[in-house]
Amino acid sequence: MKNYILGALLLCLMACTPGKKEEVKPIPYSQQMVESHGLIDFYCNRRHHDSLSTTPWDYVSGLVANAVLKTWAYYPEKTEYYDAVKAFADFSTNEDGSDIKNAKGTTALRPSNIDDLPAGNIFFALYNEELKKGNTKDAERYKNATTVIRNKLKYDHSRIAEGLPGAGGFFHKAIYPNQMWLDGLFMGSPIYAQWQNAFGKDNVEENEESWNDIAHQFMTIHKFTYNSEKQLNYHAWSATPEDENSFWAQKEGTYKGCSQEFWGRGMGWYFAALVDVLEVMPKDHKHYADVCGILQQVAAGLKRWQDAESGVWYQLLQYDATKTADGKGDVINGETYNVGTQANYLEASCSGIFTYAYWKGIRLGLLDKGEYAPVAEKAYQGLIKNFIRPREDGGIDVVQTCASAGLGPAKDPSRTGTANYYLAGKDITVVENEGKAIGTFILASLEYEMNHAQ
Repeated sequence: MKNYILGALLLCLMACTPGKKEEVKPIPYSQQMVESHGLIDFYCNRRHHDSLSTTPWDYVSGLVANAVLKTWAYYPEKTEYYDAVKAFADFSTNEDGSDIKNAKGTTALRPSNIDDLPAGNIFFALYNEELKKGNTKDAERYKNATTVIRNKLKYDHSRIAEGLPGAGGFFHKAIYPNQMWLDGLFMGSPIYAQWQNAFGKDNVEENEESWNDIAHQFMTIHKFTYNSEKQLNYHAWSATPEDENSFWAQKEGTYKGCSQEFWGRGMGWYFAALVDVLEVMPKDHKHYADVCGILQQVAAGLKRWQDAESGVWYQLLQYDATKTADGKGDVINGETYNVGTQANYLEASCSGIFTYAYWKGIRLGLLDKGEYAPVAEKAYQGLIKNFIRPREDGGIDVVQTCASAGLGPAKDPSRTGTANYYLAGKDITVVENEGKAIGTFILASLEYEMNHAQ
């Protein structure tokens, strides 16, 4: 009877207690952005694409693809992410991996154009996964493709000549002779470093020389572009500032050869390149400490210029929103360009890539958690508040992104590198759902999620 009464009471309690609703976990922001824009519907330098799997080879589509692939690696149940990136790779790679094709069917790897290389970062994970599946044909294809890219950079890419300052530095592009841009460190160095880590260890002498070469790129550009007073790097530097293609360069003084301003996304590419390379660089290499030292200077400088209120960064890093284009423009060879009064603005892509680099640097132990986690946390919350917009269909958009920016060459005198240019230039339009902001937000979100899971 006692057991019956207890059982009855238990049944009564169960019947009278409201059922607990199963907790629904919010979808991580990395996945939200992948599914809103990473797989579909994004812009590459203002060209719209509606499917990652059929998007032509480009550093922007490559950035998005790499971000999607890294999200799959952390959330491996999302097999559709992997499938889309594999389709993107196969769309542009010939059957044996001996060449990369563009939308016209010709080679996508132009002579000495460093922007053509970084999409190849996806090949390493694809190689490992297909090898694991026993698909040796595609694995070999991806290994061959990344080897083609690495060799093209190491052996064929134009470099600053002996006898000039910065000798051995990679040209940003053939049309920019003897110029190194911060962007170029992201475009070339990580894929070079990953290849050495994955495939270069057997040849000890060549491996050592290649790591010397990789370190040399960072040490060279930092030597010439770092302003210790501002704790920032100028966007670009020319070893031959008198060349007509370097009309934007300072002609004399401490920063001879440098461009005039500190551009957000340029520094973002540089910051990301440092953490991506240090992730795989041998810690016992003679220049490991040198590259780490550069990372510390970059991280400290960007901490200084983080906007205190929003937590993110401006298009031109050393100014706030009170800085505007001067309304007069820039006079080059008697012609006036970049006339406007547009104000400096908080910019999504640089803020995203800074946030990524901070969180990744913390996760890898390259940056001090006590010093930089508050910076990264404030930055990530600022990204969401300032740049992410929910849609009625449940997706999200990313707004307020600089479409593009560059310097020269002589045939494009409007790209002066002045504040007027970065705020009012013809190619400095502010856009939304641009791949450079989509990819960097995915990467920042993924690093945030990994750090907060620890």
